Amino acid sequence: MTGRPRILVIKLGAIGDIVQALGPAAAIRRHHPEAEIVLLTTAPFADFLREAPYFDTVWIDRRPGPLDLADLWRLRRRLRAAAFSRVYDLQTSTRSNWYFRLLGSRRPEWSGIARGASHPHGNPARNAMHTLDRQADQLRAVGILDVPPPDLSWVHADLERFGLPERFVALVPGGAPHRPEKRWPIERYAALAGLLASRGAVPVVMGGAVERRLGAAIRAVCPAARDITGETGLAEVAALGRQALWAVGNDTGPMHLLVGAGAPATVLYSSVSDPALTAPRGPRVRILRRARLGDLGVEEVAATLAFS
Repeated sequence: MTGRPRILVIKLGAIGDIVQALGPAAAIRRHHPEAEIVLLTTAPFADFLREAPYFDTVWIDRRPGPLDLADLWRLRRRLRAAAFSRVYDLQTSTRSNWYFRLLGSRRPEWSGIARGASHPHGNPARNAMHTLDRQADQLRAVGILDVPPPDLSWVHADLERFGLPERFVALVPGGAPHRPEKRWPIERYAALAGLLASRGAVPVVMGGAVERRLGAAIRAVCPAARDITGETGLAEVAALGRQALWAVGNDTGPMHLLVGAGAPATVLYSSVSDPALTAPRGPRVRILRRARLGDLGVEEVAATLAFS
């Protein structure tokens, strides 16, 4: 034991939710300047968040199932041994509520929605609130009144290997593979890339390795585009957001990273997700929504791009 109070923050994923929890994390750090703050997250985000200035230690949650008795026992023992004085559950899920129960009678103060929490977020409208507003409202219940927006100024990455030009626009045509209705048609992205190139801005296609075919499809129509799908980690996406003239993409995690890093952006939504609940926020963020993204025209998207 260090003698310092120990605080646990729970945020397991996904990437958009991780970014939107950075403002609350900064507020928690400011509220507990002398505390040792531990973050419980999942493996895909651990290395990225170890660089954040809000946490002293990052633990990886292996997400044990109810039959993974050995892993459950190890997690229970670790949580109890840490002797946390307070837990901020920013995940507020069935799983994180379950962790509250794992602690049994030795529970610390708990901010969240678990039944029996010392500081419950009992707002009946919480599920109708934007993620940022909901988390700020949750923290107000424990006396944390000033919650800033997400800040990614602490992220650093070397972008030289990409050899990108000074003027580029990030395109994010991918998204969850099982949610194709959240994707603007790839041929529209390709046409937009052509318009960007005609305006002297290089389209840079970003995404995971599974989206390489999307980058190839755009380059087949617009050879001036650059395809870096499958080549960027989370820090590099954020660093690219600081340099991009604009970003255009679907409702997907990398758009939160780009906006959080300062990129002006146009984010495209269909009827299957609600920007009032989840959209990235920023002074130069444009939201376009259609019931079917196939009904959204290229010229309408291009009209939102306010750069010279």
